[in-house]
Amino acid sequence: MLIDSHCHLEYEGLVDDQDAVLSRAREAGVRGFLNISTKQDEWDQVVATAAREPDVWASVGIHPHNADGHADLARETLFEATQHPKVVGIGETGLDYFYDKSDRATQQALFRMHIDVARETGLPLIIHTRDAEDDTAAILEEEMGKGAYPALIHCFTASESFGRKVLDLGLSISLSGIVTFKNAKDLQEVAKIIPADRLLVETDSPFLAPVPHRGKTCEPAFVANTAQFVADLRETSVEALAEQTTHNFHALFAKTRQQGKATA
Repeated sequence: MLIDSHCHLEYEGLVDDQDAVLSRAREAGVRGFLNISTKQDEWDQVVATAAREPDVWASVGIHPHNADGHADLARETLFEATQHPKVVGIGETGLDYFYDKSDRATQQALFRMHIDVARETGLPLIIHTRDAEDDTAAILEEEMGKGAYPALIHCFTASESFGRKVLDLGLSISLSGIVTFKNAKDLQEVAKIIPADRLLVETDSPFLAPVPHRGKTCEPAFVANTAQFVADLRETSVEALAEQTTHNFHALFAKTRQQGKATA
């Protein structure tokens, strides 16, 4: 029993055959999906899929790439969107200095606004960070000083030192198919030291298909390959890792427990 803690079911490559995509994942042992939004005009569709499918939940948020187009997003608008019963997380949000598709100050301001809403609602923050370790860590630490909030670094690819910093702040870490790549040796070492109760797995589908599916459109079913790889790295069984990461998902995304755990 696995949870894909981060997928984009409304993106091209998945949305055009969504029923079959979900069916293949369920056949592979995936029993829950967190459908992630990256901009406001996706929210309705992401939430509608979650409302239709008992084992799918939704997030609402603004990806740093889209920050410039949402510079005037009202805090109240984000807060109101979190009130839907199937919205269980906030994001993805964060900082991306690799592509710099949005002004960095705007990214930072929106990131802090997402944190503020996470703090008020108790819903976990789903964080994207790329080439922005120092600023991400500084904002997380400063905001944590204003009051605790739950949070997750999704698709972790950062340094071990950054990983230790966010773990010290109480955050969780999610691993994607990148951990299976041959050139991901440093990440594989980090994967071994993440505390068992802070580890999640994801696909970030339709992106980043794990070995042995490199070059294909990634699907939630492929989280099983990532889970097997991580279990081997950590010298445990895939069954134990699946049980632990599923428990961790429901512990972090506590709103899922109010509706009963997915049993599709």
